[in-house]
Amino acid sequence: MRRTALLLQILALLFLGLPALSLAAPLTLEAVLAEVDAPHPELRVSEARHALARADQQLAASLDDLSVTLDATLRSGRNPALGGYAPDHLARLNIKKTLLDAGRFEALRGATENETAAAFLQHTDLRAQRRITLMARFFDVLLADLAYAADSEFMAVAYVRWDNGKDLHQLGQISTPQWLDLEARYQELRLRRNDSERRMREKRALLAMAMNRPGDLASEVVDPALTGNNRALPEFDNLLVHLTAHNPKLAALRLQLEAARLRVTGVRASDGPRLEAEAEAGAYSRDASTRDSVRAGINLVWPLSQGRRTDGEIAREQARLQQLQAEADLLALNLRQALYDTWQEIQLLRDVERKTTQAQAVQRDWALERARAEYELELKTNLGVSMAETQAARLLNRSVEYRLALAWARMDALLGVPLDYKEKKR
Repeated sequence: MRRTALLLQILALLFLGLPALSLAAPLTLEAVLAEVDAPHPELRVSEARHALARADQQLAASLDDLSVTLDATLRSGRNPALGGYAPDHLARLNIKKTLLDAGRFEALRGATENETAAAFLQHTDLRAQRRITLMARFFDVLLADLAYAADSEFMAVAYVRWDNGKDLHQLGQISTPQWLDLEARYQELRLRRNDSERRMREKRALLAMAMNRPGDLASEVVDPALTGNNRALPEFDNLLVHLTAHNPKLAALRLQLEAARLRVTGVRASDGPRLEAEAEAGAYSRDASTRDSVRAGINLVWPLSQGRRTDGEIAREQARLQQLQAEADLLALNLRQALYDTWQEIQLLRDVERKTTQAQAVQRDWALERARAEYELELKTNLGVSMAETQAARLLNRSVEYRLALAWARMDALLGVPLDYKEKKR
């Protein structure tokens, strides 16, 4: 009876010490991942870059559009032939259209189209990275809860031992150093449990920030099934071929490379001739032999010499092209290594660590059942320790599953798999 009362006291202490969190509905992984496209500063920055690229593309597409200009003037001027001041008003309507430009405008249009497509792929990759971040933050909350539960169990056991030791010390059955050791162990586990409680709040705050809901801390999170962890793992060479063809960051850099080549072509074309068609109609308050009421013609504009400006612009664009080529080569190497590391991590987690932690969990479940039976028979009093070790084994087991899910998510991002791939697999 006395031990039961002590356990009830411990449970009351644990309940009172639980973090004061939001009373919202339990938060699921699906609900968290639904926030991938929710407004977030990272996404807004990426969307703005994409919008700027689209604007540049629209501007480049308009460079050879028909140009219509109205020029009107109200003025008066002194002319000796007219005997003093007289009105000299005019209105002209000018229409101009570029017919040929040596390929400059076409190169600029192609460059901006590639840059817009690259910006979209970069935004796609950012969404995939945000998905991984949200998953990681959600799993951190689950692990913090499991760690808190395990540390609470260990603390409860230490408290009971310390409280029992106090009675034994008063009866002279254990020495003062022995009783002080029990108290030191209890205080150590109490400190660890309080730190776990702090981490529960911290991880919930980080999840809320990742979801762009600062201060909205989830009170309860639902442990997902993660059935996607059991999918088949292809051979590395097949994955590498897929990555080379579909990785969004690598594809974006290739598009930027093509855009840089086209910009070099466009700069070179700026020294070429440009042919324009022009028509104009005018009305004048003062007649003159040099003024036409209607005129039309073809204009040839050929910059014969621009000094070293063109050479400088070509050198700048070629340097940028070389920089992008080096970045693409480096990215390809890094992506290959990241893919290999992730591929090996999935193998290790699935084939080694998962089996190890599952075996430990089964062993702890069996030990817990044995402890319960022995407790009912009043042969031993190690039930609390078994419950705590069972919680610790569950923590290790779920940690492996969360790491495996994150490894698969990184694999999907590397391969350029659509973001709804995991949901379809589930």
